[in-house]
Amino acid sequence: MTTRIASFFVVVLLLSSSTAQAQSLDLGAHIVGAQWSEFDGTDLGIGARLSWKPTPVIGLEGEFNWYPSEFPSDIPAFSGSRLEGLVAVTAGPRLDRIRPFVRAGGGFLRSSEAREPFACIAIFPPPLNCLMAAGDTLPTIEIGGGIEVSMSDRTFIRFDAVDRILRYPGPTFGPADEISEDGFFGHAFKFTFGGGIRF
Repeated sequence: MTTRIASFFVVVLLLSSSTAQAQSLDLGAHIVGAQWSEFDGTDLGIGARLSWKPTPVIGLEGEFNWYPSEFPSDIPAFSGSRLEGLVAVTAGPRLDRIRPFVRAGGGFLRSSEAREPFACIAIFPPPLNCLMAAGDTLPTIEIGGGIEVSMSDRTFIRFDAVDRILRYPGPTFGPADEISEDGFFGHAFKFTFGGGIRF
């Protein structure tokens, strides 16, 4: 059943008509809010995105986000700042001035070391925040979608909502306090909202 739904969606995308240009290049900026599956609080930052649409339906894009503040904010922070880089594919028809789309991609999240000395209890395996306090680069996967609204022929606003999947390092305590020797995956919500210029 899932395969039939996916096939139907692909056919609709490929057959959708559009008066937009066959190719376009979009440059945008946005605010970003992301959650971590293992830590409370929302991580806020700013970002930029470059998108190329070889057809009106398919888009290829690169995105960089910078989270400048310490995280988390309510307990001793294990990270001074974070830099995120992603490459993604979007697919969705243009319906007049609106383009709903699905999005999938991957990349990295570089977490800097804690700005202040970070005290950890001497146990093995160490808690996850102790591993993160030294700084680390986590592989990421994103799956979700969004909507793009053309405000004019050359300007647009855009909203994305995705499931951000981070691969945490190990050995440490994973979900349900289980010991994870090789690391584990965590799912959390992420959104972006911004606008840009189309060339």
